[in-house]
Amino acid sequence: MLKVIIIDDDASARNFIEKIITSNFKDLQVVSKAINVETGLQAIQSFSPDIVFLDVDMPDGTGFDLLQKIPEINFKLIFVTAHSEFAIKAIKFSALDYILKPIDVIELTETIIKIKKIVKKEEQNLKISAILNNLNNNSENKKIVLNTSDNIFVVNTKDIIKCSSEGNYTTFYLNNKQKIVISKTLKEYDNLLSDYGFLRIHRSHLININYIEKYSKENSILYMKDNSQIPVSYRKKDELLKFLQNL
Repeated sequence: MLKVIIIDDDASARNFIEKIITSNFKDLQVVSKAINVETGLQAIQSFSPDIVFLDVDMPDGTGFDLLQKIPEINFKLIFVTAHSEFAIKAIKFSALDYILKPIDVIELTETIIKIKKIVKKEEQNLKISAILNNLNNNSENKKIVLNTSDNIFVVNTKDIIKCSSEGNYTTFYLNNKQKIVISKTLKEYDNLLSDYGFLRIHRSHLININYIEKYSKENSILYMKDNSQIPVSYRKKDELLKFLQNL
């Protein structure tokens, strides 16, 4: 039997999650429910849970604050959050699991099934370490977690030269010549990286502005410091020129 703790200041959310678990997962048992960071920390220390549902925003702090108070995290984690752009972006950067409020039954059920399949706690600890690093450091030291079918990579955003897409796959090109292929669309990474020096210059290309070598107006080609040449789409041409003029 896997022990579950639900930490959320919203009573309706706590009760709803417990109801779905009780009704659909006979191998899970809700051993404690907490309402804030303080009581959540006490519950984790008392029950040593296998799975924790953790609200992001609570009266005495955030779920991130709680995680920073735990020396060693030995449980699987599912964040629960309202539509907070900051929180969702932070969670997605670290490839951690989350559900949105108001909670959808199907989404909740699928997330529980997914989280149960995590075998190695080291994988999740890498992700949690990344999110805590990002919360404690400036934009130049942001780390993004990239999941492939075989590995989990924790990459500094400043080390990414560009991202290129083909269908539903995105390839990350790093400054050490490493390539990492992810089964997600470029649009998702465009949304995540746009605040950290990345510019979408083509429907298939997202580039790190720090690796621009030059731009050819004649043929609309961007030359990168890794000697690659990237076409700039007609729609993105004016945006790129405006950006370069403001450097």
